[in-house]
Amino acid sequence: MSYTVTLKASGKTFQAKPSQTILEAAANAGITIPYGCRSGMCGSCKGKLVSGDVMLEDYQESALTEQEKSDGLILCCKALATESITIDIREGEEEDIIKSKVTPVRVESLEKLNKDVIKMMLKLPGEERLQFKAGQYIEFIMADNSRRAFSLANPPHQYLLELHLRLIEGGKFTQFVFSEMKEKSIHRIDAPIGQFYLRESEKPIIFVAGGTGFAPVKSVIEDMIFNNNINRPIFLYRGVGKFEDLYMHDLSLEWSNSIDEFTYIPVSQNQSNTNNNDQLRIGLVHQAVLEDFESFDNVQVYCCGAPGLVKVAFESFVKKGLPEDEFFADAFTFAPPKK
Repeated sequence: MSYTVTLKASGKTFQAKPSQTILEAAANAGITIPYGCRSGMCGSCKGKLVSGDVMLEDYQESALTEQEKSDGLILCCKALATESITIDIREGEEEDIIKSKVTPVRVESLEKLNKDVIKMMLKLPGEERLQFKAGQYIEFIMADNSRRAFSLANPPHQYLLELHLRLIEGGKFTQFVFSEMKEKSIHRIDAPIGQFYLRESEKPIIFVAGGTGFAPVKSVIEDMIFNNNINRPIFLYRGVGKFEDLYMHDLSLEWSNSIDEFTYIPVSQNQSNTNNNDQLRIGLVHQAVLEDFESFDNVQVYCCGAPGLVKVAFESFVKKGLPEDEFFADAFTFAPPKK
């Protein structure tokens, strides 16, 4: 038994079993629709249910609000068809999609960047290099086949993969990394995943990075530098709890000092116990952006951090004029276990 799913814009159809999400069924049929986290956290696969009905599995409200649900919007990664349906959703361009695959990796090095953040460098087999778009992420496949998502911090031209992992209290995987993982150990990843990558435009860019949400922003900026593709103003806002959390601060300063039209604004929620308060804005990072820009109608925003940051940034920036389709986000959070 299966149901027919029709994509309104193109008229394409595919079959979905009752046990398959719409996203899974589309992938099996060779049809690409937008997705990000695949776990109901980011909202990238949001579409409009035109006809028919679905059952929605658990998801984060930051990805699909009650109002959006009432308006007929669904998350394709969490929607199970209960009858034949028609949905209105943008289809991905095949040339823009790099299909993910599972591959072994070796841990080349583990380096603490501060007491809570560790940099992990991974190597693929032989001289293989991962094909991905700057800003995408990988899923680490654990021994029990559950998964954890981490953004890539390196640009695509580099062979080693760079991850920034923050120690999460009670977090099974990060606790393992900080206390037990060994260099040269072999693991598996699924990559690349996600739609947090640079779009072509002449508009100024505002990067908003909370904590280790700096990782994909670093990937994008270093890729722009490598390709000599910085031809519009860039504003980098980094939000942390305190100055000591601001890892790779010198790298951000280097970009600001060496690149024309690059502005770096570190923002801390709390005063520092050191002498670095003169380098910091005190407050919330999204609020600092709101204070600096009278209007958002002619910029692009790339935001990565905790779901709460992404949600409040999106809502407040759109309210101040940002077109919804000029906000690109990667809610930096761990995916629930997937079997």
